[in-house]
Amino acid sequence: MKKVIVRGKASGRVLKSKMPINFLGAVDKKLGRVLDKNHDLYGKSLKGFILVFPHGIGSSVGAYTIYSLKSNGVAPAAMICTKADLTVATGCALADIPMVVVSEDEFESVKGAGANVEGEGEDEVITLDTDKLKIITSTNNSTVS
Repeated sequence: MKKVIVRGKASGRVLKSKMPINFLGAVDKKLGRVLDKNHDLYGKSLKGFILVFPHGIGSSVGAYTIYSLKSNGVAPAAMICTKADLTVATGCALADIPMVVVSEDEFESVKGAGANVEGEGEDEVITLDTDKLKIITSTNNSTVS
């Protein structure tokens, strides 16, 4: 783990995308589903997942969307990115959603449900503990520090 952006602990199944996410335009803040038909997570719910994606894109108002996801009970449990953009970092801070930045190699090593991994690791569960600076995967008990 390269950097902790928002401290916290979370555990959940992995939902992974290799595409950036525009939270303002692509995510329904009431239902927590990806609405962008061009996104590889189209139609998927973010609720309760450890959301693994490169970074956010689009308007800074997307931070409010992340906060709304949390307020509506449909937010991801945590977010793991390769780059900390201002929108996602601010949204996670406002919503108290743990967020960490990982290296490209660490990002590639995470398996999970999503269009880019075609069913690989669908049951992989991650436990994220920023106090211990660890990400633990339950399918292979590996640790990313």
